[in-house]
Amino acid sequence: MYSFLISILALILGYVFYGAFVERMFGPDPKRPTPAVTKADGVDFIRMPSWRVFMVQFLNIAGTGPIFGAIMGAKFGPSSYLWIVFGCIFAGAVHDYMVGMMSLRRDGVGVPELVGDYMSKATKVVMLIFSIILLALVGTVFVYSPALILGDMAGDGTSRSIMLWVGIIFLYYIIATLLPIDKVIGKIYPVFAVALLFMAVALMVCLFVKWPQLPEIWDGLTGWQDKAGLKDQPIFPCLFITIACGAISGFHATQSPMMARCMDNEKLGRPIFYGAMITEGLVALIWAAVSSWFFFDGGAAQVGSDLTASAPTVVTKVSQGWLGIVGGILAIMGVVAAPVTSGDTAFRSARLIIADFLHLPQKKLSSRLVLAIPLFALSAFLLWYNISDANGFNVIWRYFGWSNQTLAAIMLWTATTYLEKEKKGAWYLVTFFPALFMTSVCITFILVDKIGLGLPQEYTPWIAAASAILAVPGFYLWNYRINRK
Repeated sequence: MYSFLISILALILGYVFYGAFVERMFGPDPKRPTPAVTKADGVDFIRMPSWRVFMVQFLNIAGTGPIFGAIMGAKFGPSSYLWIVFGCIFAGAVHDYMVGMMSLRRDGVGVPELVGDYMSKATKVVMLIFSIILLALVGTVFVYSPALILGDMAGDGTSRSIMLWVGIIFLYYIIATLLPIDKVIGKIYPVFAVALLFMAVALMVCLFVKWPQLPEIWDGLTGWQDKAGLKDQPIFPCLFITIACGAISGFHATQSPMMARCMDNEKLGRPIFYGAMITEGLVALIWAAVSSWFFFDGGAAQVGSDLTASAPTVVTKVSQGWLGIVGGILAIMGVVAAPVTSGDTAFRSARLIIADFLHLPQKKLSSRLVLAIPLFALSAFLLWYNISDANGFNVIWRYFGWSNQTLAAIMLWTATTYLEKEKKGAWYLVTFFPALFMTSVCITFILVDKIGLGLPQEYTPWIAAASAILAVPGFYLWNYRINRK
């Protein structure tokens, strides 16, 4: 428990001190007009109260990652705490802040436009395709995973029950994607936020009351995955792919521009972008601690489960076992709210990214339908494959995890290029080192994991070192080539 408490304190201090440092580095201008003012259209560019923008941003980014990812990541032992804390403060929150603020300065544009502006025009189309695929994967996994939980809550968990919930959630996604952002998302997200925050606070109180014997950092960082039944998955790079949204996630880069279109002051960037990521890290820490009890302190047996339980099962068993029927239902609803609220904004973000690329105004419903229908058709196909193939969901999730972190690395390099061009000093190192680390993680994972080339795991340290070393001159050569044009 002491490692957990230290980690909670570290995240709070990270926001107070490092968050303030990053804000000073960027230099927000409170007098500069924002896109919500200069491009107001009543649909996507709408001024909203700062507290509401924070809630929407928090729920946008808090998908199943800080919950399911933290549960699976807890099998790696107390190293999960270190990744959540250091990843969140120095990589994830910086990533979200920089993408959000760069978008704010560029009239609320999305990922492809930002990469095209600061990396090169040739990468714009590539990033468009990459972003749409990632968002389609997000929309798919964030339909199916909450449907599994709701199916279990209904009492049967049969395929018919799951399909019913898939249909209900999918219908909600269509409505939320097409209507103005303040009509559905802006109104119901605060309710979802209360459920999600209740879940986190309630579980943390239970941790304090129970005070379980959790693995501590000083007990060692390796070997825990074997005890938890997680075979053949080394900490590097698997931990850094498994825990994404609770530490750093490229998906957030697709969400921050949406809130950049709703802010009326650049000074709100730190609490909204950096602060929402820190809040998500706190949720991830709580679930990592709860899951450590489940896997390493006899918790599985106490709630009538075993170490092979899936993440949704851990959520259901622990919530109902610790909080009773009513509290368990509220906690589970908070967990369900997280992926649902990320899934709808994934589709909305995909629509906006395509609209920016095509320069197609989105004020008319017909214009929104033209872009949304193909997106939903793609997701429906992925859902069909997911449910018809027993291993389909696991495969989609692993590809989502890798593509998610790859996008994070790309956006960190984009932010590095921005800082190098704008500041002409050493400020770019703030994003340079996280970009370097995530590049090494992503390249190593896709080369050694079975969804990639499946190279022998003993090659891992050599691949990691080589990818990091080659990325340094690669970045400077790329920048030199761009600056010569």
